[in-house]
Amino acid sequence: NPITLSVVLTSLALGTIFTESSSHWFLAWVGLEINTLAIIPIMTQHKHPRAIEASTKYFLTQAAASALLLFSSLNNAWLTGEWSIMDLTNPLSCATMTVAICMKLGLAPFHFWLPEVLQGINLTTGLILSTWQKLAPMAILYQIAPTLNTPLLLALGLVSTLVGGWGGLNQTQLRKIMAFSSIAHLGWMVSILPFSPQLMILNLTIYLIMTSTMFLMLKTISSTKISSLATSWSKTPTTTALSLLTLLSLGGLPPLSGFVPKWFILQELTNQNTTILATTLALSALLSLFFYLRLTYI
Repeated sequence: NPITLSVVLTSLALGTIFTESSSHWFLAWVGLEINTLAIIPIMTQHKHPRAIEASTKYFLTQAAASALLLFSSLNNAWLTGEWSIMDLTNPLSCATMTVAICMKLGLAPFHFWLPEVLQGINLTTGLILSTWQKLAPMAILYQIAPTLNTPLLLALGLVSTLVGGWGGLNQTQLRKIMAFSSIAHLGWMVSILPFSPQLMILNLTIYLIMTSTMFLMLKTISSTKISSLATSWSKTPTTTALSLLTLLSLGGLPPLSGFVPKWFILQELTNQNTTILATTLALSALLSLFFYLRLTYI
């Protein structure tokens, strides 16, 4: 029904805008709940067991993360008397809030739901899940960045980049590869967040553009597996060539645009005397680049 679809899409947009524009924890939580409830009908519009399973996994994970987020804000309000997002000062609330948002985003080690959910839905819904659904949690992270626990964020970012690179090596499904790519990119964003939130915004913007481009190209050539991508060259050579360039850009290969945020992040981490972290992140990017290059050769 077009009317139902328009209502659901409007709710999806309003939930994200509601969270991004609110300064009160309860209102931000309400926006996230609207966002979660609005995408469930989109995920289940094709009555397939995989889609139902994916939407159930997504709903349970997001509900648990929202409950933890509400607990963190309640605990902080109980101890400090403040409901403002900028006044998250209690250490326990900071830690539990970080875990809650990482669950919502799909950062490692809370990433297990993301590849399975993305594999069970179609490419259009996967595009929404990989791009639009990241905006609201990232907006909260951006606002509370000065008060967060820096070692915890760096540990989560490092684990996410390693899991994102390692997990995509043995995949043949393109949607799962894009899921692990998302995990790795989120790891880069979280790693630079304590030092330079502006760089995180730059990385997020380029990630959104490249991921949207990749999903739209996969939808154009109707490709969900590596084998179908290999046969698309004879049908749509221009689109296939552009998709390969987009994959290499996602991997951060110079001189493509995906290399720019990684370069700036490594430079900033080096300036902050975290050279070991920067080196490990750079090596983990090689893992991601390996399976992107494998797709390119095919």
